[in-house]
Amino acid sequence: MLETIGYKALVNRYKNRIFSYSIYMLRNSMDAEDVTQEVLIRLWNNMGKFKLPAAGSWIMRTTHNLCIDYLRRNQIARQRSVYIDEDDNSEEKIMDNHKENQPEITTQQNIVLEKIKNAVQKLPENLKSVFVLYEIEGFKYKEISSVLDIPINSVKVYMLRARKKLQEELKDYARQEA
Repeated sequence: MLETIGYKALVNRYKNRIFSYSIYMLRNSMDAEDVTQEVLIRLWNNMGKFKLPAAGSWIMRTTHNLCIDYLRRNQIARQRSVYIDEDDNSEEKIMDNHKENQPEITTQQNIVLEKIKNAVQKLPENLKSVFVLYEIEGFKYKEISSVLDIPINSVKVYMLRARKKLQEELKDYARQEA
């Protein structure tokens, strides 16, 4: 009974984070839904194996690992196939928290957000993971270190590199708009 209540509380707290992180990593809502479901299944199967305070780190580490597995599998599948079918869902956009509550966002702001999202997608996986967890999901460096199982100094270095790459990527666009 308590296990079911704890599970429901964790699902309510983390399901949107799992999906949001997955869609940023995979750029495909169907794959993100699959990862979300798989994480929730694994959560249920492992409920008695970890303490609830550590659940957030466990959930996000599992999400990250499943996303990486999906990316690897898709890369192998693409290499094996002669024809690559473009996935209609791959260009779906996720609504940012900022947009949901502010309908007055202009077309120009939407364009800027899209440029930023595209720049984030171009980041190497290690930088993108750290950036998304910190800037989009709101994790602290220590939490990211735990989720990705890397030293906290690596998290800081990856954030710095991600910001520099994004700055470089968006520099030309900023000049055009100025």
